[in-house]
Amino acid sequence: MLTQPQRDIVTATVPILEQGGEALTRHFYKGLFRDYPEVLPYFNQAHQHSGEQQRALANGVLAYARHIDKLDALGGLVATIINKHVALQIRAEHYPLVGASLLKAIREVLGEDVATDAVIEAWGAAYGQLADILAGEEGRIYKEQANAPGGWSGARDFQVVSKVEESEEITSFLMAPVDGKPVLAFAPGQYIGVVVSVDGVPMRRQYSLSAASNGETYRISVKREPGGKVSNYFHDQVQAGGTVQLTPPSGEFVLAESSKPLVLISGGVGITPTLAMLAQALRGTRPVHFIHAARHHGVHAFRAQIDALAAQHPQLKRFYCYAEHGGAEHAPDAIGLLNRETLAAWLPASRDIDAYFLGPQPFMRAVKGYLRELGVPESQTHHEFFGPASALN
Repeated sequence: MLTQPQRDIVTATVPILEQGGEALTRHFYKGLFRDYPEVLPYFNQAHQHSGEQQRALANGVLAYARHIDKLDALGGLVATIINKHVALQIRAEHYPLVGASLLKAIREVLGEDVATDAVIEAWGAAYGQLADILAGEEGRIYKEQANAPGGWSGARDFQVVSKVEESEEITSFLMAPVDGKPVLAFAPGQYIGVVVSVDGVPMRRQYSLSAASNGETYRISVKREPGGKVSNYFHDQVQAGGTVQLTPPSGEFVLAESSKPLVLISGGVGITPTLAMLAQALRGTRPVHFIHAARHHGVHAFRAQIDALAAQHPQLKRFYCYAEHGGAEHAPDAIGLLNRETLAAWLPASRDIDAYFLGPQPFMRAVKGYLRELGVPESQTHHEFFGPASALN
C-alpha cells in the first residue's frame, strides 16, 4: 500500500528524474538484460539502439510520478501500455524483474545519499501499485481473449497463405490458423503480435492488421526497415506455406461508431490500419476522405485498391501527396510534404468530422497541429502511439 509520505517522496524526486531520466533508464536496461536475459525477446533492439525505448520509459516514469495522486490524468497512456503488453504477452511474473532492476538502477545512478532507503522503499511501493494496475487489467484481457469465439491465449501457430508485394518497401502476409479453427474478431485499427525466431533468437513485434476482420484469417503488411531484424526476416525468409506464431489482436486505436464525415490520414506504412477502417466505413453511407502521403509512387502501397474503391463508392474521396513527383502516369494530387493549406483543401467543408491519422512521428505531430489550426476539435482526432510505449516493447 502506497502511503502519503511515500507519495510525497515520489513526487519530490520528479526534478531529479527530469535531469537524468534517460541516463537512469539506460542503466536500468543494461542491468535488466544482464541479470534477466530471458526478457530480451520482448524488447525491440532497434528502439534500444536509437534511444527511443529509454526516452519512452523516462517519459512514462515522469508522467507516473507527476500524477501519482491522480492516475486518471494519465489518460490514454495506461491503456496504450496495457495493449502493447497484451500484444507482447507480458505476464505478471515479468513485473518483479523489471521492478528489481529499476530500483537497483535508481540506487546506483543517484547514489545512496540521494536514493536513500526511504526513497527506494517509496519507489518500490509506487512501482508495485503501477504493476498491480497493469498486470490486473492485462490478466482480465487475457481471460477475455481466451474465452471469446475464435480466441486463444499465448502464441498460436499460423500458416502463411499468401505473400504479396504491395510496393517497393511493403509486403502483405495473409495468415490462417494451422488448427483450422476460427480466429478472434478484431476492431478496425487494431494490431497483432508476432513471435518469430531470427537466427535462433526469439523476437516479438506488433503489426497493424491491414484487412477487415473475417473470422478466418489475419493480414499484416510489413515495411522493410533498414536494419530491422524482424521486418527483414519477414521479407527475406517468410514464404507462403511457412509458419509463424501470432498473439491475439489488441490496441485502442480503433474506428468508433459515428455518422460524422470520416477523414483517414496516413503517412508511409501508417496506411495499414486505415485499410480495415476504410472497409468498415464503406459498409455504411458516411462520407469518407482518404488522404495518404508517401515519398513517391514506388513506395505507395495499395494505391490501385484505393482507386478501385473510390470508383465503386461515390462517398469516398481520395487524395495523394508525394514528396517527389511520380510522373504523369502516377501523378499525385499534390507534390511536397503534406502541409496545412493542402490538408485544408482536402478536408470536408464542415470541421465537424472524425479524423484518424497515423504515420512517422514528425508526420503525426504536423498533422495534429494542422487539424487544430483548421478548427477540428481535439476530441474528434484520433491517433496511434507510434514506437515503444513502455519499458517492455
